[in-house]
Amino acid sequence: MQETRFIPKAYTSSIENGSFTWSSPSNIALVKYWGKKEHQIPENPSVSFTLDNCKTTTTLSFSKKESSDDFSFDVFLDGDKKDDFKLKIEAFFKRIEAYLPFLRDYYFKIETSNTFPHSSGIASSASGMSALALCLMSIEEELDVDHFDDYFFQKASFLARLGSGSACRSLEGDLVVWGKHDEIDGSSDLFGVKYPFEVHQNFKNYQDTILLVDKGEKQVSSTVGHNLMYGHPFAQERFKQAHENLSSLISVFKEGDLDTFIEIVESEALTLHAMMMTSMPYFILMKPNTLEIINKIWSFRKKTGSKVCFTLDAGANVHVLYPKNESKQVCGFIKNELVAYCQNGHYICDRIGFGAKQLTIEN
Repeated sequence: MQETRFIPKAYTSSIENGSFTWSSPSNIALVKYWGKKEHQIPENPSVSFTLDNCKTTTTLSFSKKESSDDFSFDVFLDGDKKDDFKLKIEAFFKRIEAYLPFLRDYYFKIETSNTFPHSSGIASSASGMSALALCLMSIEEELDVDHFDDYFFQKASFLARLGSGSACRSLEGDLVVWGKHDEIDGSSDLFGVKYPFEVHQNFKNYQDTILLVDKGEKQVSSTVGHNLMYGHPFAQERFKQAHENLSSLISVFKEGDLDTFIEIVESEALTLHAMMMTSMPYFILMKPNTLEIINKIWSFRKKTGSKVCFTLDAGANVHVLYPKNESKQVCGFIKNELVAYCQNGHYICDRIGFGAKQLTIEN
């Protein structure tokens, strides 16, 4: 599919003002995306669990301007005006203007809030950009554009990707694939798609407890980290590994093979951080307590036979993944042995969710 499919024909309706609110979840990749080409095209495919409680809620209010000379907007996070966000939003608007030609016609007030710490490695940019993209699509829908089946979410995912790559995986659930993969029909580098194959009951209602080892802003942004994959000595092997791991997960998801799931997911997490540690310049986002938690999980799994495992995003925090039927046992383990390694004892109990939701319509 070509990007031109998302360039609208002339709008047949008009709208003077209004407001839309969407809630969009974060996601946690099982096969990691690390390394991109121009225009946020991934170097390898990825697959993620959509989360439920970790989400961004965005209200986009808009009013028609007299002039269409430039973009006009303000951004608020938890009620506080955030002018330092404006450069990123303006860059996003410039990237998507060809696909949403009404952007210069309105003044926008963007009010957003997260249920989790911003910029701490829980993919706030993914949930934030996907929520904003959905609000913008709600405006376009009012402008009466012709569209094909699945157009709304497909284009929203396409737009979200241009703001933050992994944001394209934060619209639907519960498993989402982004990036072209030969064994997954419909997969695309341009947008995320719902995982199309059979998923065993073992992976239904999967649990994710996020241990907040470090709630501060990351030392190295994801954009900088992705760029360091250019010329990385191990990059091509990493991209090949991601394709192979996604292929392996197809049978894992079908058969409910939790042991192989654990092997792939933990290997992917450690590989992600290995690529950071072997880039030039190199960097480490894990903290000492991250490693303490990992070792505690390995010890607990060996001792009890539990199917608990971990994954990591581009940060110090640890996602503890486990089947629903182990919730009581694993939650006890987390409270008794792992919370001590969290910053101020903070953690978030989450589970696999089912995607974004529109909360209000006010026009």
